Amino acid sequence: MDEKGRGQPTSTFDRQPPPPPEGYRQGIITAITVLLGFSLAFFRFWGFEASGEWTARSIVAAGTLVVAILLQIIALIRSLRLEDNTQSEYRKTVRWFITSAVVLLVGMLIAVVAFSGK
Repeated sequence: MDEKGRGQPTSTFDRQPPPPPEGYRQGIITAITVLLGFSLAFFRFWGFEASGEWTARSIVAAGTLVVAILLQIIALIRSLRLEDNTQSEYRKTVRWFITSAVVLLVGMLIAVVAFSGK
């Protein structure tokens, strides 16, 4: 309470930071699930249905794709938590998501090189 007894917080420590703008959480959840769906479909086709032999490059590509999928799942779990309604946690979730997208791109590049045989 303040000095006049109005019940207002007197320090900045009592105030909560504002949540992310409306719609941001729903947007990142949608983006993560779309990328996760694509990743799973690509991995299913490339890893199980495409013709060719497994090589060291293809194993590295598969491992990289699995890591990207795991990072996407972690980002999705983070985005569904109540704690993600704070800006600092939301920013961490966005970093997890961006990291997963970069790892996915690297894995796809390795997969393309492995599939081309060069």
